[in-house]
Amino acid sequence: MTAEPAAPPLLQMALRVEQDIFVIRQRGREVAAVVGLEHQDQVRIATALSEVARDLLWTTGGADVSFHIDAGVDGRFYLRADLAPVTPLPDGRYEPQSGAVSRLVDTLSVSTVEGVTVVRMSRRVPASAPMPTPERLAEFRTELGRTAPASALDELTVQNGQLIAALDEVRSQRDELAVLNDELAETNRGVLALYNQLTEELEETNRGVVALYAELDEKSAQLRAASESKSRFLANVSHELRAPVTAIIGLGRLLSDSSSDPLTAEQARQVGLIRSSAEDLLGLVNELLDLAKAESGRIEPDWADVDLRPLFGQLRGTLRALATRPGVELVVDEPPAPALLRTDEVLLGQVLRNLLHNGLKFTERGQVRLRAQRHGDRWSFEVSDTGPGIAPELHDRIFEEFYQVPGATRVGGTGLGLPYARRLVTLLGGTLELASEPGRGSTFTVSLPTGGA
Repeated sequence: MTAEPAAPPLLQMALRVEQDIFVIRQRGREVAAVVGLEHQDQVRIATALSEVARDLLWTTGGADVSFHIDAGVDGRFYLRADLAPVTPLPDGRYEPQSGAVSRLVDTLSVSTVEGVTVVRMSRRVPASAPMPTPERLAEFRTELGRTAPASALDELTVQNGQLIAALDEVRSQRDELAVLNDELAETNRGVLALYNQLTEELEETNRGVVALYAELDEKSAQLRAASESKSRFLANVSHELRAPVTAIIGLGRLLSDSSSDPLTAEQARQVGLIRSSAEDLLGLVNELLDLAKAESGRIEPDWADVDLRPLFGQLRGTLRALATRPGVELVVDEPPAPALLRTDEVLLGQVLRNLLHNGLKFTERGQVRLRAQRHGDRWSFEVSDTGPGIAPELHDRIFEEFYQVPGATRVGGTGLGLPYARRLVTLLGGTLELASEPGRGSTFTVSLPTGGA
């Protein structure tokens, strides 16, 4: 396959004497104008050409200059100027005498093209310029060929005119800058006054905040004292109640014993009611004691590596007896292996047993299910039921002590189980969350780290 020949340059020139510098500057500006560069960019590339041409004339004795149109990798077109020195560059490198040259063009480099070293510069053509098709490039070459280079004096006159225009623009910008500085100074005075006013208001506000924090600290101390008093009260009352309640249960058991004097049917029923009430009261006392211990920080987890499979088997066996409703099924799924978790087995068992017991208590038909899954470095335990569900606005309230969902009193309970379960989960370094809607059941999710808290 034959390679497509390179497009001929738009213009070629020779740099041999100092007068050629002015001609190259003029012709460079004309080429830039023909291809569509804006006026400021025309001046920039013409200035860069004259600076580089002067450097090469002094260091290498001259150069051959050519202008081209290139398509860049960004899809835009560039006007490129190549200056090939007539003698090799010193050390094969080019360092412009003026540091401003590289800022006048988009690229400035030394390249080797077909064995010839050239100093190459380029400037991007605006997107609004005519598309440089082969036909249009031919028109550019024709148009540039019809114009003759001006004399050095003419080019110097043009340069002086450009310099005067630039100076006028700088002077205008300086005047505008002076006006802006005056406006800025006035604005700064206003800002300073506003800053002083805001500083005074902020200091006043800070004094109020400090006073408020002092009041809050005092209230917090009072609340801590009240909480400690409540915990001591619950513990003391629970201890005082446990002994007589236990005695009532024992006496009821003796009355019902077959070795005692036989009771009439009504007496046996009344004794059964006494024992049932006493056992309910003992359960409440125990829950109060557990809650008081958790609140006072007297429960310390006994960390150990726990195999969840025996724990789930124990829960399955002990709670199956509570699933007495014929329409309710208790399902405890086997945890996926390896089912190891570093935690307190007793506390975790209490939490799961509490949640399962709650589900069985409030579910009239369907199932109560326990499942465990591992997600990275955490285990999640889900206890779901097909019970009546809980309205979203009550999700936080059910974890309050002694609170019961309206309508739940008919199935009993003290409202202490869930607060106690959440406190135990917190001690184990995890979280206890609820997802529930009325009529769609409830799902309690316990999330624990695999390595313990």
